[in-house]
Amino acid sequence: MPKKTLSNISEIRRYFHTNKDPIYFVSATNFNLLGIDEWVKNFKYICYMDCFDGRHPNVLCPSELPHDEFQSIEDINNYLLSHKEVIDYVTARGGKPKFVFLMFDEKTEKLVKELGGEVWFPKAKLRQSMDNKIETVRVGNKAGVPSVPNTLAEVTGWENLVETAEKAGIGTDLVLQSAFGDSGHTTFFINSEADFRKHEHEIVGEGEIKIMKRIDCRGSAIEACATSQGTIVGPLMTELVGFKELTPYRGGWCGNEIFSTAFSPKQRQQARELTFQFGEQLRKEGYRGYFELDFLIDKKNDDIWLGELNPRITGASSMTNHAAFAHADAPLFLFHLLEFSKKPFSLDVDELNARWADPDMIDSWSQMVIKHTEDNVDIITSAPQSGIYKMLPDGQVVYDRFDYHRRAVETEDEAFFLRISNVGDYRYEGADLGILVTRGRSMTKNFQLTPKAKQWIDGIKSAYTARPLPSARAAEDYAFKIM
Repeated sequence: MPKKTLSNISEIRRYFHTNKDPIYFVSATNFNLLGIDEWVKNFKYICYMDCFDGRHPNVLCPSELPHDEFQSIEDINNYLLSHKEVIDYVTARGGKPKFVFLMFDEKTEKLVKELGGEVWFPKAKLRQSMDNKIETVRVGNKAGVPSVPNTLAEVTGWENLVETAEKAGIGTDLVLQSAFGDSGHTTFFINSEADFRKHEHEIVGEGEIKIMKRIDCRGSAIEACATSQGTIVGPLMTELVGFKELTPYRGGWCGNEIFSTAFSPKQRQQARELTFQFGEQLRKEGYRGYFELDFLIDKKNDDIWLGELNPRITGASSMTNHAAFAHADAPLFLFHLLEFSKKPFSLDVDELNARWADPDMIDSWSQMVIKHTEDNVDIITSAPQSGIYKMLPDGQVVYDRFDYHRRAVETEDEAFFLRISNVGDYRYEGADLGILVTRGRSMTKNFQLTPKAKQWIDGIKSAYTARPLPSARAAEDYAFKIM
């Protein structure tokens, strides 16, 4: 008997509300897919960090076991999947388990197979090749989605870099990016030999490098999902990048805003069209499911350039999946799950994309990823708990009540805080302290942090206390992307 085809949003929503097989999001925290458990029956989070102190009903944080030092989020996920408490939990819940991740590798795939489960993402090998920033340029070119004027080349030294850039006609005021890595860690701004010498050891010997002309631009992000019915496109979001109050990394991502007038109607439409084109090309390359594109919008002439591809869920996914359109129809991530469920569905993607492009479908939210920005290392002795915080009339930030829903934030004088660093953790330069979600904007029209945003940041940071290390040893628990 043929499977019934889901033919509208209502049927898709009902399908997931009655989902039978367990689906697990395995990651350091559940931040990226916060709230999906309320759309999908039998959806659980398996996390390394207990952001909610045991109070979230669908989060399992197994007890700490001795392990090798984590070098990546893949290491964290592989540790979790090998943990006896996790294996017992998944086995006891039965069914045919499905697993989704922020990051995973071929070892992760093997561990999932041993658990009798399936990874609901494209193969790690394909995802890894798509994640290569050099490959992104090539896929974009095929899709008719242009990158900032650039050349791709191996860099052997300063003179070689100058010669390569001049031959490509992109000048000597440059931005260099290596093939892999978190923004801010592997993005280098080079305008002189002195600049180059500072980062030479991270550039030379790293293989092919993306060498771009530097432009004065605004960062933006847009998420989408490549499905059998076409590419479904979310809204264009602003990006917070390099704010010294939030991150020590000059080019480092540190948050997003979503609001209906973030960009001109023409820019929003163009970004959506380019994202659709890119998604259709990804389908031809064999990739399907969730992805995110960063676009760079030139302040001089409003040209839109492709920045990079993240073939996965991202730090911006919590914004996309909680926007008003997501509550009116379904979160974008549900279409990713649908694509991998093998359940037949028929959807007018053009009609859905047009509806999601309507400014009325977008309410205004902001998230700030707060890192420790001082160049020191200490041990946290007290940390703010996750939940709802209030800003008093004098600017003081105080804890109000526990909640794990960001929608519990009622006014711009409230915020939802998700704690990452906890008591006993090392606090080092670049350590993620937590994520703060507010209604309204965190940046001015000139794309600087608002005074209120700075008060929120100061308030959360001051809720942390720490003691110096007994010795001068340095520690970096997670000197890599965990969200």
